[in-house]
Amino acid sequence: MRKIHVIGIGAGDPDQLTLQAVKALRDTEVFFILDKGEVKADLVRLRRDILGTHLPQGTYRTVEARDPERDRTAEGAGYSPAVGDWRSARAGVFERLIAGELGEDGTGAFLVWGDPSLYDSTLGVLEEVLERGAVAFEYDVVPGISSVSSLAARHRTGLNRVARPVQITTGRRLAEGLPEGVDDVVVMLDAHQTFQRYADTGEDIDIYWGAYLGTPDEILVSGPLAETAPHIIEVRAQAREHKGWIMDTYLLRRRPRDEGASGPG
Repeated sequence: MRKIHVIGIGAGDPDQLTLQAVKALRDTEVFFILDKGEVKADLVRLRRDILGTHLPQGTYRTVEARDPERDRTAEGAGYSPAVGDWRSARAGVFERLIAGELGEDGTGAFLVWGDPSLYDSTLGVLEEVLERGAVAFEYDVVPGISSVSSLAARHRTGLNRVARPVQITTGRRLAEGLPEGVDDVVVMLDAHQTFQRYADTGEDIDIYWGAYLGTPDEILVSGPLAETAPHIIEVRAQAREHKGWIMDTYLLRRRPRDEGASGPG
């Protein structure tokens, strides 16, 4: 039986891999890497750097395939079908890689940024491949340090406060409004800098923002949202123009009235 490891590799720093992840790397013969094009070649290089840091040369193979394009113009009712089509296209790629590049008793792996359980499609895609029935395999999941955990650590703050909930959501959902009863909101996958909508509401909100977390290009900004939002927008635009892509995450924190207007400590 073929075996697949789904390995959470953290936010980009080779030192963020857990011992369990390193053990899974050493158990792998073939690593499957999806190429997102020349603009995002850094992501492939970072994966190779991680393998080079933890594995001796000549002990493994890497196989690259082009990641299918997703319709990023889809909105409203068309969004979920567009994501479904993209996942199915990905399942086709996964199926060909596993069947064509891995022996019947071989061990392969997919390296997943952050943690495979948080806003990542790999587990769902593998389940679709199994449902198709053309190739059989078993798989396990190695948790990783997510960009959310890395963001909190780099800003030296917790995600929640005493006896209070924290919510992890997307920019798309944040555009619908801040959640009721939740004062600490982590936002991922926000291509439109939705935090701007809350900069001029008069609410006392702090932001802890990070881009390229765990990599040499890491950028961190924090402060009162009303004062900090324009700076983040400028820095983000410059970074995206320089690299051609950006991955960022942020925490919005509404301050209780008795905290006054002081920013993050």
